[in-house]
Amino acid sequence: MREIPEELQVRLDSGATTLCRCWKIERQDGLTLGFTDHDVDVEFDGLVFAAGSGLDANAVQSSTGLSVDNCQVQGALSADAISETDIRAGKFDDAKVFHWIVDWQRPDLRVLLFGGILGEVNRVDGRHEVELRGPTEALNKPVGRIILRTCDRILGDQKCGVDLSNPSFRTAASLLGGSGGESIACQTQGSFADQWFRHGIVKWLTGANAGISRSIRNDRRLSDSHRSIDLWQAPPFPIQTGEEIELTAGCDKTSETCRAKFRNFLNFRGFPHLPGEDWVVAYPKDGEVHDGSKLR
Repeated sequence: MREIPEELQVRLDSGATTLCRCWKIERQDGLTLGFTDHDVDVEFDGLVFAAGSGLDANAVQSSTGLSVDNCQVQGALSADAISETDIRAGKFDDAKVFHWIVDWQRPDLRVLLFGGILGEVNRVDGRHEVELRGPTEALNKPVGRIILRTCDRILGDQKCGVDLSNPSFRTAASLLGGSGGESIACQTQGSFADQWFRHGIVKWLTGANAGISRSIRNDRRLSDSHRSIDLWQAPPFPIQTGEEIELTAGCDKTSETCRAKFRNFLNFRGFPHLPGEDWVVAYPKDGEVHDGSKLR
């Protein structure tokens, strides 16, 4: 239940016209931004909420159950605050956001309407529409282990244990060109087997896409140091020949790859001998061998 200051409640009941909306956005890189739909700046908690940002919000939908609270904010793209370049680079992904109703004459009279994270960002006719996701959004994410034949860990995490700083699994490379951004050609600093980086990661170190990573869909070895790589998704900005990238080996999550490629089978987190659905519903038949030996 929201706690509304008594004096603010009186103004709300009276239909006062001195109320405005304020938003605070805290990006994961530490940058904090403030915005308001008032025509002059509003300041509280040591942050200036900039006027003239063009932001507008619809009603916040809240619930007392476990359904996801949501809201949508619209506004013109601003080169100084929320630029299209930063949005495409993912700098606002999962940023924290807070939304208040504030009396601009007395900013200490305010009530927090919403707290959550930024969701999907869409650009329409030079404007952006930002989805705000409430704290119950975390309930939509699966937790716990998944019982599969394949491994459920991320390559290189604590339970996996593979050291991705090993030169066998990570290397620098230079771009030789690309086609639409989804297919790139590069020259690596070492020689690696065909498909070595499939399911892996390419990270841009220089150029407009510096700091951005993409998953590798396919990896073809053309020669000792030349490769052709297909990405699942193109980077947000055009690529240029000569840009430096970093390639990280990929894992298809199978026990065979864990054993042969990474020599890490002791940390394999899957269940490679798990019977399939056909075996679960199977029944004995005449002529079959039922001596208790393993099925796979």
